[in-house]
Amino acid sequence: MAETQNSRFPIYAVIVTVIFKLLFLLTHYIQEDAFITWRVAQNLLDYGVIGFNGDTKISASTTHLYVFVSYIFNLIFGKENFIEPLLIFNSILFTIGTLFLSHLLLKNPWHKAVFIFLIGILPPAIKISILGMEYGILFFLEMSLLYYGFHKGKKWVLTILPILIMFTRIDTVIFLGIVFLVDLFWNKKIRWNYIFGGILGILATVAFNWFYFGEVVNNTITAKKLLYEQQLTFAEHLNYFLVSFGNFWGMLKVPGAFNPITVVVLIFELLCFIYLIRQREKRNYFLWMIFIFGWIKQIIFISQKSLFDWYYWVPQLLLFVPVFIFVLEQKERRNLWLSLLVVFYIVPMLAFQTIHSIATGNGEWNYRRTIGLFLNKYEKDKNQWILLEPAGYVPYFSGLKTIDEVGLVDKQIQEEIKKDKTNYWINTVKNRKPKYLLSYQNLYEGKNADYYQSHYKLLKEFRVKDHLKSDNKILEKIYNLKPSGTDYNLYIRVD
Repeated sequence: MAETQNSRFPIYAVIVTVIFKLLFLLTHYIQEDAFITWRVAQNLLDYGVIGFNGDTKISASTTHLYVFVSYIFNLIFGKENFIEPLLIFNSILFTIGTLFLSHLLLKNPWHKAVFIFLIGILPPAIKISILGMEYGILFFLEMSLLYYGFHKGKKWVLTILPILIMFTRIDTVIFLGIVFLVDLFWNKKIRWNYIFGGILGILATVAFNWFYFGEVVNNTITAKKLLYEQQLTFAEHLNYFLVSFGNFWGMLKVPGAFNPITVVVLIFELLCFIYLIRQREKRNYFLWMIFIFGWIKQIIFISQKSLFDWYYWVPQLLLFVPVFIFVLEQKERRNLWLSLLVVFYIVPMLAFQTIHSIATGNGEWNYRRTIGLFLNKYEKDKNQWILLEPAGYVPYFSGLKTIDEVGLVDKQIQEEIKKDKTNYWINTVKNRKPKYLLSYQNLYEGKNADYYQSHYKLLKEFRVKDHLKSDNKILEKIYNLKPSGTDYNLYIRVD
């Protein structure tokens, strides 16, 4: 009876972890890009087209599978009520993924339960669960592949899941490739079901992009490469990498170019990994997979100057896994090691993420969303256009047709970037004459000031400082401790 009860500890841990993390829903911290995916899903609902602006097809979201999942949630719960159920769904899937990971790496049910809860409350795990991005589904699929495909030997899993994983994000080819190489070197044989699944995944994703959108890779990748690409020397690339990795390799992103806390954590992760792989354990097979993937994914993305936080969430967690195993399996002074880990790392990280979520949620939900709600009420004609950046909250809550500066949701601006990268913004304004402009800048100053003064009127100023107040004094202190958001000027065309 006691043994049965113990075996249920991991399941109880999943339930407790999900319930605990749902408290973060109160912060309303939702990633800007999630609203791009959700608007694409609603565009599919309204127009029967995967797009962003009416019946124009465009792969504005980085993830196809999550678009379809979001579409289903919109269909079931309605546009007004789908967000919370979807975030809860993401959180449950991610936490089940940590359950599978615990089965792969640990034997003791109590150790598994502690592992599930502690990894679940680290900053990347909270963000994966609550911020509305596709990584909850992705983590679940990847851990399911390892558990059912490579641990349980289910051949159909080896074929089907690579397709779903690739259809979620095309860059998961890195994960699938690392898993294949480690499996090949470890077992000295090729799993042809897995090869077949990988090929099908690539073909399905590329074929969908080509036949539906007329492109090989998602428009988001093309747009970012076009706008952000820089010609740097090797020395400049190396310097860029060195000043960036400190903020992205670990779990704590702080202002400035270098984060020394990350270096300390990175060294400890490496030491724990080396200690564990010296033991002859079958689980090292999976440790090698997740640890090498974590390193390779980080190196590739930082070297390509991909500095969006969400690219690093899964690797950050997987690189920290050896630390948990090392601490939980200490035969002597385990409680001391665990207490030190919790007091000096887990709790400070949780506190940091709580403050960050409250402050950023205020800046996004209470501030940036306000701009969209204002426009929604002010402009009844939803066929009018707005030029802005970014394309998340404001387009979603305003309902207006959107041109974003990067070209994620509108391909025409990419043509302007190709023709004249320096002046593409003003050229877009002159050629397409959007009714609204939302800018970080004062457009009445600078070399094109005369044009803006002649053709656009300042409609409203939106300032972060106006949203740093609260009846709750603790919340107000947090808002002022970490102000989140950007000052905007909203202009309306007058001719």
